[in-house]
Amino acid sequence: MTGKPRIVVLVSGNGSNLQALIDACHAGTIAGEIVTVISNRAKAFGLERAAKAGIPVQVAAYRPFKGLEDGRGAYDSALAERVSALQPDIIVLAGFMRILTGRFLNAFPGRVINLHPALPGEYPGLHAIDRAWDDAQRGLRDHTGIMVHEVIEEVDAGPVLGTAVVPIAPGMSLEALEAAVHGAEHQLLVDVVATRCLQIMDS
Repeated sequence: MTGKPRIVVLVSGNGSNLQALIDACHAGTIAGEIVTVISNRAKAFGLERAAKAGIPVQVAAYRPFKGLEDGRGAYDSALAERVSALQPDIIVLAGFMRILTGRFLNAFPGRVINLHPALPGEYPGLHAIDRAWDDAQRGLRDHTGIMVHEVIEEVDAGPVLGTAVVPIAPGMSLEALEAAVHGAEHQLLVDVVATRCLQIMDS
C-alpha cells in the first residue's frame, strides 16, 4: 500500500493506552497514523490527549439511541458508518467500554482489535484485574496477564495477536498490580499495532 496505515482508536476513559499509541506513532515505532479518536463519552480524557496531539476527535454518544427498540444495533450501525468514512486499516479498542455487535464488526472483518487485562480464556468482561488479585489473595494463582486479540461477537474472545504474563508477587497490593498490568498493556498494544501496520504495508 502507499502511505501509512490508517488507525482509528475508540476510547471511553482516561486513554493511557491511547497515549502509548500516540507516542509510538510520533517516535516512528508504529509506522501508522492515528487519523481520528472516537469516544462514546464526551468527557473522556482520551479526547483531550488526542486533541493535544493534533488528532481529530469525535463523540459518538449512545444517548440518542437509548430507548429505541433496536438501540444497540442502531448505535453500532451508526458508529460503523462514522468509522467507515475514515477508511481505517486498523480499529483499536483502547478501553472502549461498549460491547460491539456484528452490526459494527461485520463492516470491518479482521480489522478490529482489543486489549484485555487477562490471558486468553481468563476473566472475560469487567474487573479482570480485581478478580485476578482476589484469586491471588486466596492462593489460587501467582500471575495474571494481558492479551491483544481480534474482536468477535463473543466478549474478550477472538484470534489472539499477543500476550504477556504479569506476576502477582506475595503481598502485592491491588494498586501495584494495576500499575504493572497497565505498563505491560502499553508495551504489548504498541508491539501488536506496530506489527499489524508492517503487515499491512507489506501486503
